[in-house]
Amino acid sequence: MSDDVDKDRRRFLTVTASAVGGAGVVAAAVPFVAYLEPSARTKAIGGPVEVDISKLQPGEKMIAKWRGKPVWILRRTEEMVEAVKELDDRVVDPNSDNSEQPAYAKNELRSRKPEYLVVEGLCTHLGCSPNLVPAGAPDAPEAGWKGGFLCPCHGSKFDLAARVYVGMPAPTNLPIPRHQYLSDTRLLIGADEENPA
Repeated sequence: MSDDVDKDRRRFLTVTASAVGGAGVVAAAVPFVAYLEPSARTKAIGGPVEVDISKLQPGEKMIAKWRGKPVWILRRTEEMVEAVKELDDRVVDPNSDNSEQPAYAKNELRSRKPEYLVVEGLCTHLGCSPNLVPAGAPDAPEAGWKGGFLCPCHGSKFDLAARVYVGMPAPTNLPIPRHQYLSDTRLLIGADEENPA
């Protein structure tokens, strides 16, 4: 037997074994890394939600789900917008100083566009879901009702900007989630320019 070592063959075998071993490590790691990724369901619960608002007519409300909560999108009429402006003296926080909303919704209408209200639909008292009661509805909570939201559980009233009336069990205005308009017909809830998805 010869004591001569074929160094080229040894180098070839070393490189080949390293490559095969490296491929095996990668193949074993892929399922492990995939396991650590959040599931599609988890992403859907916490991630932004895109909503088509093209069919929403003035005066109508639609409901989207974001983070397991109902988010209302109300397309306000000009009369609804004017009604909000008349109620500053009847609501607890007319300027939304103590309310939860992004900076761009800290205004009288609590919105990016006067026509649309995007708001979490859970009462800040005990988490019930208030109902939209339009102006002049037979079940209006008071004479001269200008429209708004009424919590059926404990009677909290909110105007059409989701601001809570004085003397209600609900302590604060309804929260406004982060949102942005992707177009005139598409709304993204849960993200905005400052906090992208």
